[in-house]
Amino acid sequence: MTQPDTEARPAVRRPSRAAAVLGFLHRGEDSLAGVVLVAMVALPLAEMVTRRAFGVGVPGSGPVVQHLTLWIAFLGAALAARERRLLAVATAELLPSGWRRGARIAAGACAAAVSILLGRAALDLVLIERDAGGTFALGIATWIAQAVIPVTFAAIAVRVAWRADDAWPGRAIAGLGIVFGLVLGQFPGLLETRSAWPWLVLVIAATALGMPLFAAIGGAAALLFLIDGVPLAAIPLFTLAGFLLAEGQASQRLLRVFRAFFGSLPGGTAVVVALIFAFFTVFTGGSGVTILALGALAYQALEADGYRSRFSVGLLTGSASLGLLLPPALPLILYGIVAGVSIEDLFIGGFLPGLLLIGLVAGWGMREGRRAGIPRQAFEPREAGKALWSAKWELLLPLVVLVAIFGGFATLVEASAITAGYAFLMQVFVHRDVSVRRDLPRVLTHAAVLLGGVLIILAVAMGLTSYLVDARVPTLALEWVQTRVDSKLAFLLLLNVFLLIVGCLMDIFSATVVVAPLLVPLGLAFDIHPIHLGIIFIANLELGYMTPPVGLNLFLAAYRFDRTLGEVARSVLPILLIMAIGVALITYVPAMTLGLLSLLGR
Repeated sequence: MTQPDTEARPAVRRPSRAAAVLGFLHRGEDSLAGVVLVAMVALPLAEMVTRRAFGVGVPGSGPVVQHLTLWIAFLGAALAARERRLLAVATAELLPSGWRRGARIAAGACAAAVSILLGRAALDLVLIERDAGGTFALGIATWIAQAVIPVTFAAIAVRVAWRADDAWPGRAIAGLGIVFGLVLGQFPGLLETRSAWPWLVLVIAATALGMPLFAAIGGAAALLFLIDGVPLAAIPLFTLAGFLLAEGQASQRLLRVFRAFFGSLPGGTAVVVALIFAFFTVFTGGSGVTILALGALAYQALEADGYRSRFSVGLLTGSASLGLLLPPALPLILYGIVAGVSIEDLFIGGFLPGLLLIGLVAGWGMREGRRAGIPRQAFEPREAGKALWSAKWELLLPLVVLVAIFGGFATLVEASAITAGYAFLMQVFVHRDVSVRRDLPRVLTHAAVLLGGVLIILAVAMGLTSYLVDARVPTLALEWVQTRVDSKLAFLLLLNVFLLIVGCLMDIFSATVVVAPLLVPLGLAFDIHPIHLGIIFIANLELGYMTPPVGLNLFLAAYRFDRTLGEVARSVLPILLIMAIGVALITYVPAMTLGLLSLLGR
């Protein structure tokens, strides 16, 4: 009997024990984040049902959901660090290729140091809360809910240092940031009363090299607080339905509807793309999901109709920020919370300005269709009816949410739970596009990663805002502006310029938390209606998504369409100009924002 040829069979490599343990921990992390997201949807829905059915809600539902929001913010941030998905300006990509490795290591070291500093500050808060013995619901100790913050900051510090390079020497250099953060956290007096500028310049430089935005904002806040000898702090907020919609065939059904009704227009496909991108962005909050999920499908549709590649890339990049002024977009909700104005009034006030921006972009698409001689699709009532019926559940979603809010049936938290629950039922049980076992865990993990990347920015931005308020920056800004600007029109012009600069440098979420509190007293001083100021604010920052150097949509489009950043930036210039015209109309024609509010007597 011959022996089996063992050499002919390649040996099956089993993962090492360390890799197996790491994989187990990663799966546990993913599962925990998924459970938290599901609970955040289920509890408000249960609260709403039991309150209406039995006159009493679920005990502790509200506080538990608030603390779960805290958990998903920091768990998601840890996942984002693991997947290299923490939001950053990515200007390091503009460096010569030979310098990029050093830039990543330096940025990783700084991010690790900031994460350790923030984690140490969070640990101090947790220990203080434990000694106070406070509870938030059902007798659960508050410190237990808050313990997720220092733990995840420590995990983020290790991960950003590890991910800074693929070789051990680079990782070791980045790891020195952890040591520096530990020393500074243990001996905060080292910075007290010293000049902040050298350290702030270091933070700015590290941000330009690719340090995550949360570390940039959190680092600035931490340094300013430490130099003033003040303790640190951190807090966050949430979104999921857009992921469920994007995961299945909802985009194809909506594309069919919009094509059936608007395909007969000149540039019909371009108009359809603007509409469908606006629809999705309302529910994804301008998070980039629209480009990543729908970009390939929409680009193929435009290419098949004969549109120029440069036009298509520009249209898709710019359209991914449309919809931020339409209810119930997350930026409107966040601005209402931060600025202390009615969110429902922001929904009403943003409706016509939102339609204006969509109309201007659609008009640009129609002009391109005429110039390029793109053939039109004849309107067919039979096909329109079939398409409408096929997408009826998706088209009902905005109506369901708005009726729930304005009809007084649900709070905003409950309405967001309705949105996610509705999308889940529609995609899993009605259309069966999403499998509970195969797809849902992945969708929940991806949503948690995105939420963490955004919410941790909000958390640290609250710390920077707190410092600015303590330092009387809003008061000083008001005094400075009032001594130099003597008319409402001049102030609005300066406001537009300032917000465009902010939009170039900050994402819309962190900008809202940091900048909005500074502008509210200025708006009141110049007799600008608070709702009008909010819509001006968001409309200007909507441009920020496609404005160099850090417009998020530019980087996502470069990735999705395999273009250089320069190519994408050039392609968006026409749509940037068109939307700037729209923003000017929104700014200087307040009736566009306030007209519906007046008609409704609000």
